Amino acid sequence: MSRAAIQSQRVDAPLTQAATFLVLSVTDAPEAIQKVRSTLASISDLSKNVSIRDLNASFACTVGIGSDVWDRVTRLPRPAELHPFPAVKGAVHTAVSTPGDLLFHIRSERRDLCFEFERQLMDSLGDAVALIDETVGFRYFDVRDLLGFVDGTANPVGPAVPDSILVAEEDAHVVGGSYIVVQKYVHNLKGWSTLKAEQQEAIIGRTKLDNVELDDAESGQQSHKTLATIEDDDGNEYSILRDNMPFGSPGSGEFGTYFIGYSRRLWVIERMLERMFKGDPPGLHDRLLDFSKPLTGTTFFAPSASLLDGLGND
Repeated sequence: MSRAAIQSQRVDAPLTQAATFLVLSVTDAPEAIQKVRSTLASISDLSKNVSIRDLNASFACTVGIGSDVWDRVTRLPRPAELHPFPAVKGAVHTAVSTPGDLLFHIRSERRDLCFEFERQLMDSLGDAVALIDETVGFRYFDVRDLLGFVDGTANPVGPAVPDSILVAEEDAHVVGGSYIVVQKYVHNLKGWSTLKAEQQEAIIGRTKLDNVELDDAESGQQSHKTLATIEDDDGNEYSILRDNMPFGSPGSGEFGTYFIGYSRRLWVIERMLERMFKGDPPGLHDRLLDFSKPLTGTTFFAPSASLLDGLGND
């Protein structure tokens, strides 16, 4: 079946004022898998129940399923690239691998709608799941991260979006789905603030005030922007869709960015992380990592909405 004939989840929903990133594990409770299946099959109904309260609030929820429970939850062939997140160990920094069976990426212009959906969702799942991580994000000024730079500039737009993030006929069993990688980064803002603006810009690869892209270095140390740009051996560039959100609490001294990347090809994100943490050339890691530490790293697959709805058929 072609991608056009499949109803995908709203993986390309617009960036909103608020988002909740909910990572859960499936427990050994009796009938846990069946309860998860029935809840996932009713996600569209749960979403409608919440979104109807304010149709202008751009509510959306995307569901991701992890490698360890894919077979039991879906009872369908696995996506070709789906596997647990591989830790990436560089000479200085490590992209850690952490557990996670289910991801719910909940988005809205209103924080209360995210809260209400999560409440109804957790009531439905009950003892079938246990919480691994819950992060509440917010939009910061003109889509900036807490380091002060505009985030997500390289996202695909228009017709390039589905070609970048939705699996097509190359994996017929999961057409219309998308691979997801999440990482929760915490920032050393005090250390970052000691750098001059020009030093920060050299690390990021863009100007801070007006977000103008800087030229790539001809050799040696590369910027974050350059290391996160992925090309194949023929020079074809591949994009992913980032829906990153800042999170934190000044009172507790926590400041961070929740990275979430959607991609048609999981290898694109994995190669990006290899370049960041190991360096390209090797040994010259992404200097942003000297100020941003990943606490989590998990891979999921967001099946099509059609596949999710079908989980309630047996």
